Amino acid sequence: MSRLKNKVAVVTGASKGIGASIAKHFAAEGAKVVVNYASSKEGADKVVREITGNGGTAIAVQADVSNEADVIRLFDEAKKAFGTLDILVNNAVFQQFLPIEQASAEAFHQHFNVNVLGPVLTIQAALKLFGDKGGNIINISSGASKYPLPAASLYSATKAALDAITISLSKELGAKNVRINSILPGATETEGATSAGVTAGSDYEKMFIANTPLGRRGQPEDIAKAAVFLASGDAAWITGEQISVSGGMYGF
Repeated sequence: MSRLKNKVAVVTGASKGIGASIAKHFAAEGAKVVVNYASSKEGADKVVREITGNGGTAIAVQADVSNEADVIRLFDEAKKAFGTLDILVNNAVFQQFLPIEQASAEAFHQHFNVNVLGPVLTIQAALKLFGDKGGNIINISSGASKYPLPAASLYSATKAALDAITISLSKELGAKNVRINSILPGATETEGATSAGVTAGSDYEKMFIANTPLGRRGQPEDIAKAAVFLASGDAAWITGEQISVSGGMYGF
């Protein structure tokens, strides 16, 4: 298929999980993909190998999205490799499940620096490469933005902030032909979720599945397919939306 033929996309946090799946699905649809990673070079290189092995085009670029100099370098590398930019996916995330008594100042800043400041910096950089032709921004938010999770007040707050940014910028950037939407995944089976404590058979997993009408956790490809739709011309009249991809999970 070629819904994204000749498009150039930057996907942050794409060395694993949802980001990796989005990068691979974009490439399968014809996009040239910049696979961003913060620390897992091995994971990012593996994603690039899978894409190129299937006839696609991709490069891996290390950058911490919460660091302005890194972000500038990331988009400079994208321009050097592909000359332009059409799609930005803000997927990089920091997530910890912490009771409020354990929510330190350091944890607060880690959450907000990656999950809120990061997208602000990447959007600023992307707009310069979009130019007059416009572009497309997809923010990977979370169902926790609308239905905050217990022991995840900081994470939930950052995702609510990201949705607010999406809505505000849809009004600000529409005249520049820039669309921006949020995807709100439900409980999705990723390495990040596992490291945060949502493991197979855990009380968290049981809670999520019990509150999901379709009776299972999501998979990264469930989110990636929605991202392909939003990135394509099929979604040309959609902006400023928060699209839940959650198996029907609404609240707890």
